[in-house]
Amino acid sequence: MFLMWGGPAVSADLAAGPPAREERGIWAAIAYSRADGKHGFFWGADTRQEATQTALKHCANAGGKSCMPVAVFRNHRHWDDDDSTAFPYDHCGALAVERKAPGQVGNWSAKTAQSARAAEETALKACESGGGNCTVREWVCT
Repeated sequence: MFLMWGGPAVSADLAAGPPAREERGIWAAIAYSRADGKHGFFWGADTRQEATQTALKHCANAGGKSCMPVAVFRNHRHWDDDDSTAFPYDHCGALAVERKAPGQVGNWSAKTAQSARAAEETALKACESGGGNCTVREWVCT
C-alpha cells in the first residue's frame, strides 16, 4: 500500500507504516527538505529502515532543515526474493524539483519505477502538473 503525500504538484511514493514481517531485497531511499531544497539518498541497504534513516542523515548533512523520506524502493537480492508483503520491487527512484531562484523552493515530486527513465519521467510529469518548469535533481537505482 502506498500513501501519496503532498498538495498541488507535491507528491511522494511511500509505503504505509512499518513492515509487518521481514522484507527482502536491496533497499534505497531519497529524502528531501522542501524548506530549503536540500536532499540526500542512499542505496544498497539491507532494510527499508536503514535506507530511510541513511537518506535522512545525508539530507541533514547537506544542510536540510526539515528532511523527510519521499521515496523508498527496493530491488531483488535473489531471484526468489518475493516476500509476499506486496511492497513492489521498483528498482529506481527519482526526485524532480521546480527550477527557482536560489533560496526559493517550488513544486517537487518523487516517484519510483522499474527503470531510471520511467522514474524520471513520472517524477517530472507530477512535478510539472502544477505548471512549473521542473528538472530531475536526483535519481538512484538499486
